[in-house]
Amino acid sequence: MSRASSHALKRPPVQVPSEPAGAPDPAKDFPELAVAIERGRRRGRGAQSNTSGRFEAEARIAFDDGWQSLDDLPPFKTTVATDTSRKVITRNDSPDIGFDRSINPYRGCEHGCVYCFARPTHAFLGLSPGLDFESKLFVKPDAPALLEKELSAAGYEPRMIAIGTNTDPYQPIERERKIMRRILEVLERVGHPVGIVTKSALVVRDADILARMAKKNLAKVAISVTTLDPKLARAMEPRATTPPKRLEALKALAESGIPTTIMVAPVIPALNDSEIERILDAAAHAGVKEASYVLLRLPLEVRDLFREWLLEHYPDRYRHVFTLIRDMRGGRDYDSQWGTRMKGTGPMAWMIGRRFEIACEKLGLNKRRSKLTTDHFVRPKGGGQQLSLF
Repeated sequence: MSRASSHALKRPPVQVPSEPAGAPDPAKDFPELAVAIERGRRRGRGAQSNTSGRFEAEARIAFDDGWQSLDDLPPFKTTVATDTSRKVITRNDSPDIGFDRSINPYRGCEHGCVYCFARPTHAFLGLSPGLDFESKLFVKPDAPALLEKELSAAGYEPRMIAIGTNTDPYQPIERERKIMRRILEVLERVGHPVGIVTKSALVVRDADILARMAKKNLAKVAISVTTLDPKLARAMEPRATTPPKRLEALKALAESGIPTTIMVAPVIPALNDSEIERILDAAAHAGVKEASYVLLRLPLEVRDLFREWLLEHYPDRYRHVFTLIRDMRGGRDYDSQWGTRMKGTGPMAWMIGRRFEIACEKLGLNKRRSKLTTDHFVRPKGGGQQLSLF
């Protein structure tokens, strides 16, 4: 007899009630919470569960068959596989973001931020957007060479490349892989502009390259600070750099002459929205000149993962948080409409936006916006391009 048991469910999974009446009873109101992984196995992780992705025909749930079989299951460990993609630049035509191309050196992110809107992308790999997303990582070791090849194409027109818009390029495995640094070396060599978004202080390691690029208006860095509360940060972003270290990184980058931006993201009503002014004030004192914010987004599987996390860590705030979220999303948990998905709608969303604007005005933030240039771009040789004999 097998010591490990599992239970297969046909799709679709049990749907969560849109608005439970009274205090939530996880066992009654949220049957899918039974799939939560035992705490010891997911220690140091953000997600509570590891349910199958939305494209899978069946969902498998581990359960105790009375033989203590769950005690034999090992904890989740980070594994790294190779991504053999033939291209590294991803294109988009979204009208409400300021870039049309991006690079993601890694798929999956060990930071484990429970609210990460990139989690659903792991479903395309046949993996779970839950614990798989933060423990089963994919690395693109050939990214620098592929980038140089794509930049050398005759029809390539340079525009800012955004890095870190999906998964963090400076997550822990970057310390040994150094793929991001090699990408920056390629971009510096050809004079190509880059904008970086991260939650990691590891970005300071590459301040030498970024400072040289910044002198030519080729680089800028945005660091996201979600909260200054260490307890909330540890629970919500378990393996990301601590907030004080992120502020120190912003200061170090600013002192190196690199344009820096503080991102208050995501803003979660009744959880961290009260910290907007304090975060901006701390960033301004660190030398930051620009700021932005993004409202919490709960697309696809992220909604259920955030719901599970909220019920475990802040059950008393569950109903209030989701009521406010729906007030800012037209009565739904999420609205993906262009132009409003980042900021929301309604009185609460307006108030958050106004508070942000007033704080920025008082602190002198966003008086000037740094602009990157493509004037220094020199198409690299190679990548299928015919070389000259003389």
